[in-house]
Amino acid sequence: MKKITIAIDGYSSTGKSTIAKQLAKALGYVYVDTGAMYRAVTLYAIRKGFVSETSEDFESLIAALPSISLKFVHNEDLGFSEMYLNNENVEKEIRTLEVSKQVSKVAAVKEVRTKLVEMQKAMGKEKGIVMDGRDIGSVVFPDAEFKVFMTASPETRAHRRYKELLDRGDDVTYDEVLKNVRSRDYIDSNRKESPLILAEDAIEFDNSDMGLIEQFERMHNYALRIIEKQ
Repeated sequence: MKKITIAIDGYSSTGKSTIAKQLAKALGYVYVDTGAMYRAVTLYAIRKGFVSETSEDFESLIAALPSISLKFVHNEDLGFSEMYLNNENVEKEIRTLEVSKQVSKVAAVKEVRTKLVEMQKAMGKEKGIVMDGRDIGSVVFPDAEFKVFMTASPETRAHRRYKELLDRGDDVTYDEVLKNVRSRDYIDSNRKESPLILAEDAIEFDNSDMGLIEQFERMHNYALRIIEKQ
């Protein structure tokens, strides 16, 4: 059966990574979490003091880009790939609220996007890939056979993210998380470089009131119908 490219875009905390992983596993495709790539660069920038809540030094970050190495390494025990930054497993560190607060600013830097988009395009040359992010269907794979744009209310997404952070043991408040969700929405949708947009040929998928099983079944059926038409 001919393989396709599946591009999943949408707002933060809509469950893009969850559904992308499920689809990739069901179809036997490669899964790539582009958000993890931007988060890893953001973690690097935070560690180097290039970005914080009070300052930004994007020129230094841009100059340091050649020294940043990113790769996904499959964890057999967990059943999915984890993000490595310069050969260090940073999967846990990149999921903190501290990184979430800075990632949209770092992702808006043209040179950062150029570097990561090149890497992402190379990963998907052979098709048979499920990739999620903000500009996958509009920039990385504009010719993807199956494009999805995921959305949900800010409050729903904040509740999901808040529970996730609490389960990890992070000390956060719901209001803090909601503020971050809304801030990221604005930055992602209004940045100059590859803004978050609904591609003309994408399916808009609102999962505000949808469980994980129903969400997967609908998306899987969509994908199978498209694959059958190839």
